[in-house]
Amino acid sequence: MANLMVDKRFLAAIGAEGRASYEKRWRTLVSDHVDFIWRALRRLGVLEADLADAAQQVFLVMARKLELVREGSERAFLFQTACRVASDSRRSRARRREAPDELLASRPDERPGPDENLEARLRRAQLDRVLDMMPMELRAVFVLSEIEELTMAQIAELTSTPPGTVASRLRRARAAFSEHVAQLHEQERQGG
Repeated sequence: MANLMVDKRFLAAIGAEGRASYEKRWRTLVSDHVDFIWRALRRLGVLEADLADAAQQVFLVMARKLELVREGSERAFLFQTACRVASDSRRSRARRREAPDELLASRPDERPGPDENLEARLRRAQLDRVLDMMPMELRAVFVLSEIEELTMAQIAELTSTPPGTVASRLRRARAAFSEHVAQLHEQERQGG
């Protein structure tokens, strides 16, 4: 449990009742936000093979800092932590020499299987390629708005960014997304 990662002095200071409250808050946070963090990490560029480790990293940071995180702002803290973990993961991936699974998955699957699964996988890979072309500040806002379907106010809160800046980044992100999609379609038409 998270107790192993939390400062023992903190746990001693809050006593048995405080520990029970801490553990309840921790369990609730994980169950309420694990799916959101998983999706966010994936769309922020973490490879499928690295998702479990990255999600664990996010929640380990939360476990260590839970007593410092104001109630009600946990989701924002988790998302900002996920952005940093995703950024670290992408930098780490760039230094690795192994081919990521996504490069291999971009080739059509020759095993027999439902056509819609293949089509969905290809669309996800194409989405990932387009998202990979976007700077992180635009990508984060785009993912939260278009994929997670959050409002601009929610995005501003999660990213600790003024609403006007969120609106500007979202407008630029949508334009960049459209441009990148058009480039991919043009490359496909030209056979490359």
